[in-house]
Amino acid sequence: MTPHHDSAGRVVVRLDRVSKEYGDTLALDALSLEIRRGEAVAVMGPSGCGKSTLLNMVAGLDRPSAGTITVHGQDLGSLTETGLALYRRRDVGMIFQFFNLIDDLPALDNVALAAQLTGTSARQARRRALELLDELGVADRRNNYPATLSGGERQRVGVARALMNRPALLLADEPTGALDSRSGEQVMDLLIDLNQIGQTLLIVTHDPHLATRCAGRLVEMADGRVARERTLDRETVDRENLERSA
Repeated sequence: MTPHHDSAGRVVVRLDRVSKEYGDTLALDALSLEIRRGEAVAVMGPSGCGKSTLLNMVAGLDRPSAGTITVHGQDLGSLTETGLALYRRRDVGMIFQFFNLIDDLPALDNVALAAQLTGTSARQARRRALELLDELGVADRRNNYPATLSGGERQRVGVARALMNRPALLLADEPTGALDSRSGEQVMDLLIDLNQIGQTLLIVTHDPHLATRCAGRLVEMADGRVARERTLDRETVDRENLERSA
């Protein structure tokens, strides 16, 4: 699961005074944020604070009304729609709350498709997909269709798909939101493991437990801005979690 290494410097994501308006609503208000290589950053805040808009901007799914977004050295504003589609396939991996798997493809093909879309041969794509499913503990479910998988298994397939093209950045939108607590904990463990081998993570969540457990930095948003940021000490968080469960 080796992630890309960013030779152009330490900052993978830079948002510089980014604003986004939808009609009369200001979803992001001159927001600036940097994420460095290997960091795990969690963004929290009440509904409507702009965190989903932020994620969509970094994913290249939406364009800002003002300001610049640079990811992995690319100014997203300078890319055409085709360029953005390519960027989404190659440079970012996305994990969704409701998995977004293709119902009529088995798990292996759901994962392999991500690489085939960037021009990898079907054979190579399937080989890497199987390796990832194996690493994530669901290789025995490779021929199962999404409807026959548990929520936790579906999310593992989703994570495998997100990692398929070795993205510089992994984006997770409420990745445990649709899971029972045990599956949720397993997905959190997985995110921590990925981050520990160097994967850069941006997680958007309502769940303070997920945020403090998986991230090294917490960004709290309010009214389209960063209200406060704090660094999380993993050891302290682990200790607090242990005390809470004791």
